[in-house]
Amino acid sequence: MRVIFMGTPEFSVPVLDALVRAGHDIAAVYCQPPRPAGRGKKDRPTPVHARALDLGLEVRHPVSLKAPSEQAAFAGLAADVAVVVAYGLILPQAILDAPARGCLNIHASLLPRWRGAAPIHRAIMAGDTKTGICIMQMEAGLDTGPVLMRREMEIGPEDTTALLHDRLSQTGAELIVEALAFLVELTPVPQPSEGVTYAAKIDKAEAEIDWSAPAAEVDRKIRGLSPFPGAWFSVDGQRIKVLASRLAPRPAPGSGAPGTVLGDNLAVACGDGAVELLRLQRAGKGAQDREIFLRGFPLAAGTRLLSEGE
Repeated sequence: MRVIFMGTPEFSVPVLDALVRAGHDIAAVYCQPPRPAGRGKKDRPTPVHARALDLGLEVRHPVSLKAPSEQAAFAGLAADVAVVVAYGLILPQAILDAPARGCLNIHASLLPRWRGAAPIHRAIMAGDTKTGICIMQMEAGLDTGPVLMRREMEIGPEDTTALLHDRLSQTGAELIVEALAFLVELTPVPQPSEGVTYAAKIDKAEAEIDWSAPAAEVDRKIRGLSPFPGAWFSVDGQRIKVLASRLAPRPAPGSGAPGTVLGDNLAVACGDGAVELLRLQRAGKGAQDREIFLRGFPLAAGTRLLSEGE
């Protein structure tokens, strides 16, 4: 098929690769414009932009698709279908209508649960035990279109957003190739009106750890916000991110107020139970597993890990 690909971050790259391997004709790749990054703040192409250039594909990165000229250029590609995955711009109706078979979105949740910007983070933070990929026929509403295909995936007790992100990306790549192969045979299934939830964009203000919360909630926050923006606490005036954790066995190895380090395995008391911190990162340093971190930054039993303002 003649395909327009629309995606921006690393999550989208395996999908583009899969479409190329499957032999589809990529008419053009749309992504977000390069933006300043790194110490020199030089414009850096997005992961999809860089990969598309490696593949010798035409890249377009308009700041908006609202202009009639942009819509005409999009329609002029005469595509059979557009495949959209984490693109980052709202598609006007003229864009949705341009490809002969419309626009298909690869969404990383089991719709209608977790419509919106951050479905992977929110699923982990909410304690969901499963998620998945939906291939959705796009319409004007926010992730409201009918679903063509779906595939479920378990969320493990130590899964982080980073781990789940990679598995879902690969699954999305496999499923869209299958969907395009059988597109004429697929029946769009409207989403049910029950069970709708919205995955709001992650705000950095959410990342501070509240040790007075139950251990299960603290653990989910740490894993859901890893690697970005990274849940954090402060100790001795330093802010430290936690990038991996798990629930500590009961009974906890010691006792103390919420935020108190218990024993030698970096278990930390919470409002109910305790969590073990498995991977940490100091400001300006690389991420380290617990054992290596503690060699350079000891946190003895009885140390209080604070929330800001304490």
